[in-house]
Amino acid sequence: MKKCSQSHHHALAELNITPLLDLAFVLLVIFIITTTPIVNDLDVNLPTASKRAKDPKPKVNYVTVESSGRMFLNREEVDLAALREKLVALRLDDPDLNVVVRGDGHTKYQRIVGVMDALQQANVGKVNLATEPFPDGAAGKE
Repeated sequence: MKKCSQSHHHALAELNITPLLDLAFVLLVIFIITTTPIVNDLDVNLPTASKRAKDPKPKVNYVTVESSGRMFLNREEVDLAALREKLVALRLDDPDLNVVVRGDGHTKYQRIVGVMDALQQANVGKVNLATEPFPDGAAGKE
């Protein structure tokens, strides 16, 4: 007799709340679906603006320095003085001039510093250095 009374009390102590949760989720879904967004209820006359064409991708100019010391500006061979003059002319035509310096890995550092100096004197603000990624597993070993 004692066994039956213990199991009966044990069954009442555990409530199954799964149907209650199902009901709560169903009500939540119903409220979400039936509620209309407030933003769509407002009638607003928005101002108009003329369409502006997207700016084309800015032209990038390349300064290439070979390991022998020869310099090129967009495939045209130049020396340091001519490079400076051409950069000033390009800068006057395009105030937002982009230049990428591509130097050979065996180029003397002084040549790259000379190119960077010419870019600074020509007041070119957007300068990038072209690099190649390390082969897999070789990062930082050199």
